[in-house]
Amino acid sequence: MKKGLLAALGALVIFLAGTGTGACMEKKIWFGGGCFWGVQEYFSRVPGVLATKTGYANSTVPHPDYKTVCSGDTGAVEAVEVVYDSEKVTLDYLVDCLFSIIDPFSVNRQGNDVGTQYRTGIYYDSEEEAAQLKQLLALMQGLAGEPLAVELAPLRNFYPAEDYHQDYLKKNPGGYCHIDLNRKPPLPVAPDARAWAKPADEALREKLTPMQYAVTQGGVTEPAFTGEHWNRHEPGIYVDVVTGEPLFASSAKFDSGTGWASFTRPIGKGHVTGRLDESHGMRRIEARSAQGDSHLGHIFPDGPAGLRYCINDAALRFIPLKDMEKEGYGYLLEERR
Repeated sequence: MKKGLLAALGALVIFLAGTGTGACMEKKIWFGGGCFWGVQEYFSRVPGVLATKTGYANSTVPHPDYKTVCSGDTGAVEAVEVVYDSEKVTLDYLVDCLFSIIDPFSVNRQGNDVGTQYRTGIYYDSEEEAAQLKQLLALMQGLAGEPLAVELAPLRNFYPAEDYHQDYLKKNPGGYCHIDLNRKPPLPVAPDARAWAKPADEALREKLTPMQYAVTQGGVTEPAFTGEHWNRHEPGIYVDVVTGEPLFASSAKFDSGTGWASFTRPIGKGHVTGRLDESHGMRRIEARSAQGDSHLGHIFPDGPAGLRYCINDAALRFIPLKDMEKEGYGYLLEERR
């Protein structure tokens, strides 16, 4: 369960992680994720990342070297400085990438590497980033149900590592790496994805069935085992019945036994958002579509891969694989199964 949950947390997108256009807006963030060789190589492959550098963050000793850091006497963490274009990739998305390669519950250890220098962490240099990151990690913590061992702290200092540590795995392709570099980064929003406009209320009432309207606009939960998708198995994608925004792929669908369509993750990035729901005397995370703000269902931490997106069938329209291209979803064909 724990191993599956950490993977699901890495795929969770609560904040919109879109793809921008325009002038380059260069920003920096620093990540600790175990041995910095693999972390650097992984982030160097993420679209929108401009440069990476290995080093030692938040050391109590000025200009430490590798041997001193490994002694554990400096308080430093092996970290990677990530320089990115914020017009092409968001901070939330980069954190999403980090969670896809770490065990966020492991204290002072990643893979075979043990010690305080191998702890996981996110280090920022602005109060704006601090507020954003605190909110993101708090929501992840709520879904996890147990303490995350991910340090969040301001960057006090960053000393570049020795030259042989820079781009180590590019220079030594067969070198040690504690993460699977064949794992693709999470899928961002397609740059050519069109805007998914929400129709006016009068048009919605004409377009939707009474149940579809009650679910998406009123937050009603449809009766279990009554929808048209919970037992559907054919390949394709599921879109917001209100706007057509793509939400889930059949590859992430599973039979939860609940009588509602259930998925392990959304499709792409930024299409499904989450918010705290304390209605009916319960504390849950509500799932909503990003563009249409449709009520979809709820997110629970008990799925086969960690999270379970429990979605009302009435909130979804299914598009079969054979129809995806002609309906404008061809860019998602790799995600359809």
